[in-house]
Amino acid sequence: MDPIVHASADIPSARSPSLWITPDWTAIVSAAAHTRRMTTSSAQTEPTELTGPTEATGPTELRRTVETYWAAAEARDWDAVASTLADDVVYDLPQTRERISGKEKYLRFNREYPGDWHARIERVVADGDQAVTWIRVTVGLEEMYAIAFFTGDGQGRIKAHVDFWPEPYEPPLGREHLVERY
Repeated sequence: MDPIVHASADIPSARSPSLWITPDWTAIVSAAAHTRRMTTSSAQTEPTELTGPTEATGPTELRRTVETYWAAAEARDWDAVASTLADDVVYDLPQTRERISGKEKYLRFNREYPGDWHARIERVVADGDQAVTWIRVTVGLEEMYAIAFFTGDGQGRIKAHVDFWPEPYEPPLGREHLVERY
């Protein structure tokens, strides 16, 4: 089965904020609150509703769940975030060696997280019961990236979430003739 990929890199000069395509997150979050599944594509300006339950979950459903999760988190719609999570969800942050177990603790952790942060999906790759997102996060003027791994529970909800927050660093000397810096 081919992984499903969604990336802002599919458009020219995706690094330029003026060219980013932003889905209608309000519609997606609203639909999640009403337990409907939504999807967007870079070719559409409006979300397309998918009606009816599915027999089996697959990469498309987990991808939609993860996209709904990020949209709801960005909107601080904690009820919609809750609708994407399994009751026994586990959230791991390996770099700080923290683990949050259970939906209520997970929601509280995110509700109480300090700062006015904003998350934007750069890329989603989904296959089977696994999905990975590359996220651009801003807090004030600070910008950082995160890689998040998600595992589905077979019912269209997230049962595991693992975040990695790579730190930027300067490359070693001697490669300047081979690389382009941005």
